[in-house]
Amino acid sequence: MGAVHRSCTGYASEPFATLVAQYPGEDVYPSGDFRTEWGPIFHRGRLDGSARVVVLGQDPAAHESVTRRILVGVAGQRVQGLLARVGVTTSYAMVNTYVYSVFGQSAGNRHAKDAAIAAYRHRWLDALLVGTDVTAVVALGDLADRAYRVWAKTRPDTSERLHLAAVRHPTYADAIARATGRPLAETTAEQLANWNAALPGIAEHVVADEPTTLVPYGDAWAPGDLAPIPEQDLPAGTPAWWRDVEPWAARTGDTAQTKRATLTVTVPEGARTWPAL
Repeated sequence: MGAVHRSCTGYASEPFATLVAQYPGEDVYPSGDFRTEWGPIFHRGRLDGSARVVVLGQDPAAHESVTRRILVGVAGQRVQGLLARVGVTTSYAMVNTYVYSVFGQSAGNRHAKDAAIAAYRHRWLDALLVGTDVTAVVALGDLADRAYRVWAKTRPDTSERLHLAAVRHPTYADAIARATGRPLAETTAEQLANWNAALPGIAEHVVADEPTTLVPYGDAWAPGDLAPIPEQDLPAGTPAWWRDVEPWAARTGDTAQTKRATLTVTVPEGARTWPAL
């Protein structure tokens, strides 16, 4: 017998089976602001009641459009490393503020208060947080923080028992450096200081999967700060390089519309096993 592989079992159980059957379309997510043509992407992690931490992200990107699970690219691997720092390796569930990828710089903020978008998101948060054993929520970036706080007002009894860690988005440093011209080293140090400030609170409010000593980040990304995505988080039969730290998917094209319509997937060099010609 060869290796035994673990995989995500999908959405067979309730309430998740109904949630994915009733996902919103372009009447809720206008195609001018969201890449609805790539379909909704719902979650990553445990839906079996074993989650102790819920991570709320922003929206799916290129890698997620291929894998059909959220937070699997560089951002996801940084989050995986953040959770591992407090000993959480499996007992998490992740959802996004938006189930469709945002198109355009301002679209995310423009729809931050949309009632119909929030209503569907609240159903997911209810399923993951109300009457469950989750003890902490990690909100990645301002959009996720706002989305969680809107939900919290609808469920005050539940939200009062949850620890909220609202941290910089995993790609904050890269985005701010591009937008402002500030040195990437400076914005990275700023992001990691923000994450360091949140780590003790997260560690205090979660039960670790593995015993660990809390070690803060340095002022730059170091080996081991990014962790590969676990095989059990992805659909059955997915190739190992989908979980690789090396990026392998990108939107490509000469215009915004061409990039919107085109995903280029390249098997990482380290994963290529075919013989050279």
